[in-house]
Amino acid sequence: MDTRQDELRRDLDATLQARKELGKEYESELVDSFLTRLESRLDARLDTRVARRVAEHLDDYEPAHRPRRPGLPGRPGSRLAVISLALGIPLTAIASSPESGGLVGLFACWAGIVGVNFAAALSDRRDRADRRSRGDWD
Repeated sequence: MDTRQDELRRDLDATLQARKELGKEYESELVDSFLTRLESRLDARLDTRVARRVAEHLDDYEPAHRPRRPGLPGRPGSRLAVISLALGIPLTAIASSPESGGLVGLFACWAGIVGVNFAAALSDRRDRADRRSRGDWD
C-alpha cells in the first residue's frame, strides 16, 4: 500500500478509536474533523497534480517566432517605405521638371529612393539572421 493510504488508514483508525472513547455525542465533530483532514490532503494532491501538468504544458509551449516582414504596420521598414513614398511625390515633381533634368532627374530621384529602401531591407534581413539561433550545422 501507498504511504498516503497508510496515513489515511491511521487517521481513520484514530477517529474510530476516539469515537469509541468519547461516545456518540462527539461523533459528528469527529467525522467533520476527519473529513476536513481528508479534504486538505486531497486539495494538496490536486494542487501538486495541477502544478505538474501546467509545468509540462509550459515546457511544451514555445512562443511562435514569426519572422518580421518589411511592410507590416508598426514595423520600422514600413515606416521608411511610407516616408519614402510621401517624400517621393514632391521629389518627383522637382526632379522631373525641365530645369532639374527632366526624365534623367526623375530616374535619379527614384533610384535613390529605391536604393535607400533596399539598403534598409537588407539591414533588417541581416539583423534577423543574426538573431536566429544557430544550430550545430552553422
